[in-house]
Amino acid sequence: MHSRRRELRIEVMKKLFEYSIKNEYNDDDFSSDEQKKFFLDIINNLTKIDDVISANLVNYRLDRLSLIDQAIIRIATFEMLFTNIEHRIIINEAIEITKEYSNLDDSKQHKFNNKVIDNISKKVREQTTNCI
Repeated sequence: MHSRRRELRIEVMKKLFEYSIKNEYNDDDFSSDEQKKFFLDIINNLTKIDDVISANLVNYRLDRLSLIDQAIIRIATFEMLFTNIEHRIIINEAIEITKEYSNLDDSKQHKFNNKVIDNISKKVREQTTNCI
């Protein structure tokens, strides 16, 4: 059974996936205000989130990632930048969601996402430390 926070992440991942295809959303698509707020917080910061992700992709471009992986990494990046949730928890959740929704039975995608998200975590911690 998933935690409430993981369920929220999964539902927002699905909404981000749909948004990536349609480039729009409908207020009626959300099952809770919390879900809608989380989604909109990510959408409203998407440029910054995507810039951080792009800066941490080695020999790869964001638009080459599957839309599911984009959504998973965007959620993790948002949480690292804008919440106080421990990075190890964010990384673990993102990898578990990747295994469930994106892994394609070869165990490679979660390793790729783990590397990207771990790089982002290191950079965010670095920047936070340098700002203090």
